[in-house]
Amino acid sequence: MSREELNRQAFREEAFELLGELESSLLELEEDPKNSEVINRVFRAMHTIKGSGAMFGFEDIASFTHEVETVFDLARNGQIAVSKELLDLTLLARDHILAMLEGEDQGGEARAREVIVGLKALSPAAEEPPAAPEAEVPPCCDKAPELAAWRIRFVPARNIFLTGTNPAALLEELCEMGEHHVIMHTRDIPELPALDPEQCMVFWDVILTTTRSEDEIRDVFIFVEDDCELTIQKVGSCQTIDEESYQLIGQILVDKNDITKDALERILLERKPIGQLLSEAGLVSRSQVEAALAEQQEVKRLKQTAAGAEAQASSIRVPAQKLDFLVDLVGELVTAQARLTQFASEQNDPRLQAISEEIERLSDELRDNTLGIRMLPIGTTFSRFKRLVRDLSQELGKRIVLETHGEDTELDKTVIERLSDPLVHLLRNSIDHGIESPETRIARGKNPEGRIVLSAEHSGGEVLIRIIDDGAGIDPDRVRAKAVEKGLIAADALISDKDALMLIFAPGFSTAEKITNVSGRGVGMDVVKRNIDALRGRVSLDSVPGEGTTVSVRIPLTLAIIDGLQVQVGESYFIMPLAAVEECVELIRQDGERATFINLRGQMVPWVSLRTNFDIPGERPPIEQVVVCNSQSSRVGIVVDRVIGEHQTVIKSLGKVYRDVRGISGATIKGDGSMALILDIAALSI
Repeated sequence: MSREELNRQAFREEAFELLGELESSLLELEEDPKNSEVINRVFRAMHTIKGSGAMFGFEDIASFTHEVETVFDLARNGQIAVSKELLDLTLLARDHILAMLEGEDQGGEARAREVIVGLKALSPAAEEPPAAPEAEVPPCCDKAPELAAWRIRFVPARNIFLTGTNPAALLEELCEMGEHHVIMHTRDIPELPALDPEQCMVFWDVILTTTRSEDEIRDVFIFVEDDCELTIQKVGSCQTIDEESYQLIGQILVDKNDITKDALERILLERKPIGQLLSEAGLVSRSQVEAALAEQQEVKRLKQTAAGAEAQASSIRVPAQKLDFLVDLVGELVTAQARLTQFASEQNDPRLQAISEEIERLSDELRDNTLGIRMLPIGTTFSRFKRLVRDLSQELGKRIVLETHGEDTELDKTVIERLSDPLVHLLRNSIDHGIESPETRIARGKNPEGRIVLSAEHSGGEVLIRIIDDGAGIDPDRVRAKAVEKGLIAADALISDKDALMLIFAPGFSTAEKITNVSGRGVGMDVVKRNIDALRGRVSLDSVPGEGTTVSVRIPLTLAIIDGLQVQVGESYFIMPLAAVEECVELIRQDGERATFINLRGQMVPWVSLRTNFDIPGERPPIEQVVVCNSQSSRVGIVVDRVIGEHQTVIKSLGKVYRDVRGISGATIKGDGSMALILDIAALSI
């Protein structure tokens, strides 16, 4: 690939990321149209796309993006307001830029014309000819509120507690403004016999890096400023910092009147570090030196942030195919290491054993780091759904708010990619079938604005994703009737409400009275279940008619390598996900005993015998082992003959014949080349 093609490809990748951020920013701006920070973010994204596009030969993208950028420049300067029409047009422009990047320009000219005409109608300067696209200029501090470092000394009055004021609350409010370092000075605290607990004997230095102004910082102390000693000084900003602008520690202490200049010059004649010298000489306390060091480091960090170039060099782009190949190689290495460990244990050679243990430690670290590279926050997927909810709710004439929680929850890249489509189907179903129209909700005494909550959290070795709506819910009797009508169940079949609700995942099933652009054809929910099953996940559904529905999806963290616990039953070997294992206890059963519970420290825990469940031949040992596992917020015991120990498990998919075997989620290769099956604890516990 030529250098020009590499540059164009790099631009495409950067533009895709910027368009994703742009969409999120526009939806955020819809909730808070006067947020100047978000407006600046939108402008910078457009400006970067335009400038980079012109630089790498995407003149059509640069020209089109310039029109949108011009209007947001007006919004940034307060010349026009951010309205719903502007946001609708900008989202349409974002979709058009994406189509141009992907080469899908069908009907693009008409869409571009619609956007440009609409934007010019909103602009008070519509008659001015558009300026030529300009080369990209990196965004700098003057395009956004100024980021500055402030030195704040807060010496409260000794009797501040008597006024009902808590200094800690003031400091907490101050720290919420940005990056901060707080140093408490305790030099005035007397010996314990002389200590008055109603007197405040400490004071604080705070180094705060923020975009807030001095007046906003001072407002934190508005009710105590007259009764305390408060000093606020700007010590640096991204506009003023240069190589020499941040001070040495001694100069900072002189500026703060902690020492005199003459005392500093006397100490400098010695060779120890200045902070140590001043502290040992008794001129300043250790906390004062710490405060000066924190200020120096913060101003240095601010300088590095302003420069920006070094930060960009700290990350690189790697094609996903190379990362997948690396994970495959690590998987093979783990299998080879298991063979080495087994061979070393058989040879009874201490030197070989030591080498094997070192290789095992290194392969563990390599595995964890490689899988860590593949882990991404699920929020990258959640952010796309806000646009989906916005557009569909407008199309259906409904008012819906999407709340997201747990965006920082991490999942394997492959899992996130394959999870996107099922979540889209589930959300569309909630929007169309779940949430009622505003008129219906008002008639039922509900808020006219529907609510959908999308959340993610870690649960053992899995991630639990929930989609909760406060809509009409699902009537199990209606589902049963529809299932009988479609021949899915017999008319006299006795099934629980929970099982009846799960019928909506059957192929071709739909309770919609009419077909719409969104749903009603009976295609989608069966695909959801099939896709989640392919990820070794599970989906469940709970609903209360008239109140809402909760869809829960449990997905493994990764599809590649897991830590497992190897167990044996007869001549068969099994692997349990180690994240689900709590403890192991012994079980002694009498002949003819039919109890399936153990008393574990006063709690009754049910158990399942693998020998019975999988019909494994052979006599059970006199003392069996019970591996107590956590499954779906409850405990269950898995009875085995022997617990072997931990095992790095490279997950292998099962063939079509064995894919639907209940209780088995995959397989792995052991060190001796034989196979062990990976247990699905949740399926066994049902």
